[in-house]
Parts: sequence; C-alpha cells; structure tokens
Amino acid sequence: MPNDLRQLLKDKEMHSNSLSKRHRKKFEQKLFAELHPEKKKKNTQWMRIAASFTLVIGLSASLFFFNNPVEEQPSQATQIENLGSISPELGKIENFYLASIQSEISSLDQTPENAELVNGYLQKIAELSKDYKALTDELNSEGLNQATVNALIDNLQQRLNLLYQLKEQLDEFKNLQSNETTSIQA
Repeated sequence: MPNDLRQLLKDKEMHSNSLSKRHRKKFEQKLFAELHPEKKKKNTQWMRIAASFTLVIGLSASLFFFNNPVEEQPSQATQIENLGSISPELGKIENFYLASIQSEISSLDQTPENAELVNGYLQKIAELSKDYKALTDELNSEGLNQATVNALIDNLQQRLNLLYQLKEQLDEFKNLQSNETTSIQA
C-alpha cells in the first residue's frame, strides 16, 4: 500500500506539472501582444482639410489674377512697383509682411463650419490688397512722399493683423465646438 500511495502521488505530480494544450498558445499570444502593441491609426483628417483649403486658396488666387490682369503701363525709369524699389530697407519690410501674410493664409484651418468666417476675413484682406495697389499707383503718379509710404506699410500691417484676429477667432470657435462636444458626450 505505501508503494501504491507513493506511486499515486508521483502520477499526480506529473499531471499537475504538465500544462494544458492551449496554455502554450495563449501564453504566446499574450507575449506577442505585449511585445508588439497594435499601432493606432493616425488621424489625418486635419491634413486633408488643410490640403483642400490650400488648394482652394491657390485656385482662388489664380482665378483672381487671371480674371483681373495687371494693366500694362509704359515702362518709366521712375516706375515704383514695390517698396524695395524705393530703398532696400523698405523692401525688407515689405517682403517680411508679405511672407508673413502668405504663411498665415496657408496655415489657416478652414472647415465647412467656419468657412463663412474665413471667407469674410479673406474678402477684407482682398480689399486691402486692392487698396495697396491703389496706393502704389498713387505713389507712381504723385511721386515719392512719406505719407503714401506709411500708408503702404500700414496696409500690410492691417492685413497681417486681420489674419491674427482670424486665427484667434478660429481657435475660440474650435474650443467652443470641443466644449459643446464634451458636454454632449457627458
């Protein structure tokens, strides 16, 4: 009997040490999941919106310029096309503002919800651009004067300030929408 009991205990230990057939497979699956977590899909929706907005702005600008061709004027030695033709310092100022304006326009995030707001600001900026052209023409017709040069620089500043205001309003609009979404989900 004692031998039988010892034999029974040995048999039981062998059975308890052996693992179920599915245990190894489950362990490998858990180990693989732990070592190789699934990558989350990146949300590229905002990139699509930005790309479409950039495309719309580019097409609008090209249509505007092709539908409103620049009138050819006879070449004159005193013809002023930009502030850089007056002095290099004024040219640097003009280039800075124009580059900043273009950069801000290209970084706008237009959505169907805020399209009306963005279009309103872009119309104001287009009006200021026309005023800038008129001031340049005035500078050519009346000659160089400080008031017109200051008005040209103020015009550039106003356009850039409008874009900054638009960005602030878009951020407020976005925050308002996210707060409404959060309160609806809660």
